[in-house]
Amino acid sequence: MEHMLWEQLKTLRSPNFKWVDLTHEFGADTPRWPGFEPMDYQILFDLDAAPMKVQQFTFPGQYGTHVDAPGHFHAGGRLLDNIDVSEFAYPLCVIDVHEKAEADNAYALTVEDIKEFEREYGTIPEGAFVAMRTDWYKRWPNQDKSQNWIAEGQACYPGWSMESLEFLFEQRDVGAVGHEGFDTDPPTLESQAPFKGEGYVLAQDKFQIEVMSNLDEVPPVGAVIFCTFPKVKGATGFPARCFAIAPA
Repeated sequence: MEHMLWEQLKTLRSPNFKWVDLTHEFGADTPRWPGFEPMDYQILFDLDAAPMKVQQFTFPGQYGTHVDAPGHFHAGGRLLDNIDVSEFAYPLCVIDVHEKAEADNAYALTVEDIKEFEREYGTIPEGAFVAMRTDWYKRWPNQDKSQNWIAEGQACYPGWSMESLEFLFEQRDVGAVGHEGFDTDPPTLESQAPFKGEGYVLAQDKFQIEVMSNLDEVPPVGAVIFCTFPKVKGATGFPARCFAIAPA
């Protein structure tokens, strides 16, 4: 019994399961929200003059695939060092609207999309991580394609409707949400400007993951997602490493 978890880990590493990285790599050329500067780094020590190589990185907390803590939008909200490690793992539900997002780049996921998902796969369980699949990640690492500029300073990409977020948190009591775009809210959706959906999510004292990848490689239900990130004191967000374990 004392080694039960070890045996379970062995099982999860067997050919019956697959481990899917849901995280983009990031660097100086990473697509980013236009208000941010690209990542910069310096080499502090190098192997030609020292026994080790050490780099110093400079980037915004909300960079690449990243976590947003409640304090990102709300004074007094929890920050990364307040989030318990028990909040790093969830049942994963992936709502696939990639065809709708391809037809309408400004698509906002609806309550009907959620109900259609539940008719096919069952009720979303309490405490689940619900991810919106749009296949937008396939535009990576092109900044212009990721932003999808339709006018000067106006990006266009899909996101969540307020009604869908309210349904998930108030009717299904989900644990967290995630998406592939830079924002929770479709940037052209005037009724949710500025960032009303994102503000709502973080007001629930839950975090969200933005700029996810490879959601097309996990099933709609049945996988488990792990969302990990550093315990940075006072941080409102930070690059995250997210992955899922799913049946092969």
